[in-house]
Amino acid sequence: MKIVIPRERLEGELRVAATPDTVRKYRQRGIDVVVEAAAGIHCAIPDKEYEAAGATVTSDTADLYRGAAVVLKVRRPLRETADGIDEVAQLAPGSILVGLLDPYRNRDLLAALAERGITAFGLELVPRITRAQTMDVLSSQANLTGYRAVMDAAHEFGRAFPMMMTAAGTIAPARVMVMGAGVAGLQAIATARRLGAIVCATDVRPAAREQVQSLGATFVMIEDAETARAETSGGYAREMSTEYQAKQQALIAETLQKQDIVICTALIPGRPAPLLISAAMVARMKPGSVIVDLAVETGGNCELSRPGEVVVRDAVKIVGWENVASRIAVDASSMYARNLQSFLEVLLDPASGEPRLDSGDEILAATLLTRDGAVVHPAFAATLPSAVN
Repeated sequence: MKIVIPRERLEGELRVAATPDTVRKYRQRGIDVVVEAAAGIHCAIPDKEYEAAGATVTSDTADLYRGAAVVLKVRRPLRETADGIDEVAQLAPGSILVGLLDPYRNRDLLAALAERGITAFGLELVPRITRAQTMDVLSSQANLTGYRAVMDAAHEFGRAFPMMMTAAGTIAPARVMVMGAGVAGLQAIATARRLGAIVCATDVRPAAREQVQSLGATFVMIEDAETARAETSGGYAREMSTEYQAKQQALIAETLQKQDIVICTALIPGRPAPLLISAAMVARMKPGSVIVDLAVETGGNCELSRPGEVVVRDAVKIVGWENVASRIAVDASSMYARNLQSFLEVLLDPASGEPRLDSGDEILAATLLTRDGAVVHPAFAATLPSAVN
C-alpha cells in the first residue's frame, strides 16, 4: 500500500502531514511512503531526512499520486494552486484523503471530492472520546495556538510581563485576560502565568471555572439559570441567548478596562465566532493594550479585528494573524503527524495494512465525509445538490 504526503500549497500553510518519525512507523508496517519534494522545508525537515527514514521523495506530481491508496494532508486540497495544479484532479478515484478539510466552509469541495470518487475523512470531526485523544487534531493544534498567541501579544506589547523590582523603580506585572477557556485558552493562561502576568479568564461554561482557577487565574462569568446549558455533550461551548450575551458583555466591558492584553479564543463549531469585544469596548481600553483574536478566520471575537492584519485603533493593537498553528510549524507538524498516525491505526487493518472502511468504528463514522460518489456525513449531505447525495 502507498501513502502520499504532498507539499501544502495553501497560502501561509507551513506545516506538513508527516515527519521522519511517522514515516519510519509506516515503513515498519510495510507501507510505501512517497513525499513530495520540499514538503517539509518550512518545518526544518530536508528531503534527505525523509529518504533516510525510508520514504521516496519526488518532484513529479503525476508520479507522486500514481497508485496512492491514502493521501495525508494538513489542509484541504485546492482546485487551483499558484503553480497551476488542481489537487482534487490529482487524487485517484477510490483513494482515501485524510486531513483538515474545513467542511463547514468548503461544502463545494465535498461535492467535488464525492464526484471524483474520493473517500474523505475530516480530522476536525474526531469525536472527543477517551480512545480518540491521541488523534484529537483540534486539541493538539489549539494547544500550540494558545501558546503562540501569548508570544505574539508579548511581541506587540510595549512592556514586560512580570513584575520587576530594580534600582530604577518597580515595573508592575502585565494584566492578561483570556476569553474562552478551551484548549487554546487554557494554554494561553498557563503561558501568560509562566511569564509572570496577572491573569483572568472568562467562558460561558461553568465547568471551566475549576480549570481556570487551577492554573492560577481568576474566573470572570455571569452565572444565571442559562449557564446550566452552556456546554454541549461534546464539551464545546453552546451559543447563548441575546439576553445572556448582553449581561456578559457588560461584565466584560468593565473588566477589559483594567487589562493590558486580551487573548480571544472563543469558537463555536460550524458557526461564526461570537462577537465579544465591540469597537466601543476597545475605545475604553488602556492605551498600549493588545488584543490577539484567534477567532479572526471565522468572523472574529473582536469587532475591529481583520484577518492577516494588525489593526491599531484608539491606541490599541488588534492582532488578527490567520492559521496561528502554522506560525509554530515545527512543533505543530510533529503533533499533527502523530495525530494522523494514530488515526491510521484505526483506519488500517492491523494484519493486512489495508484500509477497513466497514468496521462500524465510531471514530471513522464521525469523520467520514464522502464515500462511493456521495457526501455521506449527515451534517453536510442534506445541504448539497441531490446529484452528489
